[in-house]
Amino acid sequence: MKASKTFVATLKEAPADAEIISHQLMTRAGLIRKLGAGIYNYLPIGLRVIKKVEAIIREEMDRAGAIEMLMPVVQPAELWQETERFEKMGPELLRFKDRHERDFVLQPTSEEVITDFARNEIRSYKQLPINFYQIQTKFRDERRPRFGVMRGREFSMKDAYSFDKNVEGMQQSYQLMFDAYHRIFSRLGLTYRAVKADNGAIGGSGSQEFHVIADTGEDAIAYCPDSDYAANLEAAEAIALQKDRSTSTQTMSKVATPTQTKCEEVASLLKIQLVQTVKTLVLAVDQFDEKSKEILSGNAKIFALLLRGDHELNEVKLNKISGLRDFRMATEAEVIENFGSIPGFIGPVNLNGKVTVIADRAVGTMSDFVCGANEAGHHLTGVNFGRDLPEPQIEDLRNVCKGDPSPDGKGILDICRGIEVGHVFMLGTKYSEAMKATFLDEHGKAAALVMGCYGIGVTRLLGAAIEQCHDEKGIIWPRAIAPFDIVICPVGYDRSEQVKQVADEIHATLLALGVDVVIDDRGERPGAMFADWELIGVPYRIVIGERGLKEGQVEFQARTDSQASFVSLGELTEQVLAALRDS
Repeated sequence: MKASKTFVATLKEAPADAEIISHQLMTRAGLIRKLGAGIYNYLPIGLRVIKKVEAIIREEMDRAGAIEMLMPVVQPAELWQETERFEKMGPELLRFKDRHERDFVLQPTSEEVITDFARNEIRSYKQLPINFYQIQTKFRDERRPRFGVMRGREFSMKDAYSFDKNVEGMQQSYQLMFDAYHRIFSRLGLTYRAVKADNGAIGGSGSQEFHVIADTGEDAIAYCPDSDYAANLEAAEAIALQKDRSTSTQTMSKVATPTQTKCEEVASLLKIQLVQTVKTLVLAVDQFDEKSKEILSGNAKIFALLLRGDHELNEVKLNKISGLRDFRMATEAEVIENFGSIPGFIGPVNLNGKVTVIADRAVGTMSDFVCGANEAGHHLTGVNFGRDLPEPQIEDLRNVCKGDPSPDGKGILDICRGIEVGHVFMLGTKYSEAMKATFLDEHGKAAALVMGCYGIGVTRLLGAAIEQCHDEKGIIWPRAIAPFDIVICPVGYDRSEQVKQVADEIHATLLALGVDVVIDDRGERPGAMFADWELIGVPYRIVIGERGLKEGQVEFQARTDSQASFVSLGELTEQVLAALRDS
C-alpha cells in the first residue's frame, strides 16, 4: 500500500466538541469525520481498523459454530409491538412511517426480527441448537450523543442469537459464546474483564458484560484482585460487613442538630465517624385502580430505606425487591405525613405501621447508630434494632465500595473503570413466548424456543482501544487491529533515487511475505511524516535515508520505543518478521 493511494487526512487540532481522547485522536488521525450529531463517516484508515476487528470476530464466531446472516436495518413495527417494546423502548427507538403510513423502526437490536425468522424456519428439535449472527449497522436515537464513537447514534455491532430446546442447552450455547468472547478480546490485544451485569432493557435471566479497562471508562467495575470475581457496580453484591451485630453500650438519646440535615454534618457536629450514622431515604409506590388503571390518590405505599451514612443507594437493586419495582421518591408532603418531620431529620424510630422499613445489610448489623429523630432540628444517638425499633427487612440496597469483602469470599474488592464493549445474555423464553416461536420436541409437543443473545460493539471497540492505548503523540494500536503493521518512511523519497529504490524494494519484499505495510511516498518532511504515523499509531516504523544507506543501514523502531535501532539491510526482513511474531 502506498500512502498516496490511500487517504491520509491528519489534523493538527481536534474539533472543539471532541471531549475525550479517543474522539480527539480518531478525528486528528483521520479515522472519522462527523456528519451529524452522533453520526460519522469512517475514512479509509478507520475502515481498515474496523475490517480487522470484524475479521477476528468472524473467525471466532465461526469457530464457535455460529452462522452468519444479515438482517435489515429497517424493521416493521408490528414485530416490536408483539413484544411490547415498541412502546416500552422509549425515544432511543427511532420510529417512522412509510408512504403508506405503516410504522417502521431503525433497528437498535434484532431480537424481534431473529425470533420472527426462527418461528418461520425452525420446526423441529432436530434443527437445534443453532446460533445466527450478523455484523450490521444499528441506530439508537441518543438524546445527547457524545464522546465520538463511544456514544454515537449510528454504529456497527455484531449481534448473535442462539436457539435451544431447553435451559440446559441455552446455558451450553451461552458458555460457547462466553468463551468465544474471551478469545476475541484476547486476540484484539486489549486488557479487559468479564463482569456480572444487570440485564436492563433486553431482559432475561442472566448476563455478563465485557469491559475494556480504561481510566476514562464510564462504568465502574468491582473486582477482586485475588480471584476471578468481577461485576458491574450496579450488579455487584454488597454482603454484610460483619457477621454479627455488636452488643449495645448506649441508651437512645435525642440530641440537637439545629441545621445539620446531612449525615456528614451530623457526624462532624457530634464528633463521631460517618460510619456510625444511618440515613433514611423515603420512597413511594403508587397504587392503581384495577379497572381504570388510574393512580389512587393518597394511597401510595411508603418505604423507608436505611443506608449507612457513607454508602450510596443502588437503584438497579431496588427494582428487584418485591413491591419496589415502580418506585419514586416520596414528596415532602408524604414525608411529613408519615414521619411527622421535614426531610433531613427523619428516621425509622416510632413510625406508624404504614411505613415499611428496609435496611441495607450493612445497617442490619449496626448497633448504637445515629439517625433522624423525626423532629426538626434533632437526631437520635445510641439507636438499636430490637430495643428501640422493630427488626427491619434486610436487603442488598447499596453500591459496593473499595475494601468491601468479595462476595466469593476470596479477598476484598477494588474498583476500576471500564468501557463496555460486549454483552452476553441468557434470554430464556422472553421473546419466543411473546412471539409464539415454538418447535416440536422429541415427543411431538410444541415448546417455546429457549434463546440467548450476544453483542459486541464493533465501532465502539475502536474508541475503547484508543482510550486504553495512547500517549502524547497519538494512538498506540495493538498490532492485531492496527491499520498497518509497518510504515516505511523514506527521507527524500521524491529527491533521492537511491532512497526511492531501496524503499520500494523493502516495500515489495514485505508485501510478498504477507506483511501489511504502507510506504509514505508523499515526499513529506521527516518531522511531519513521523508525526503523522505516530498519530495514526502504526506499530512499527522503518526509516530510510541517504546517510544510513551509506552504512548499509536503516532505522527500525516500535511505536512504543523511545529510540530507533540501526539494522543492516541484509538483516532487516528477518528482524521485522521476528518483531511481528512477538507482537
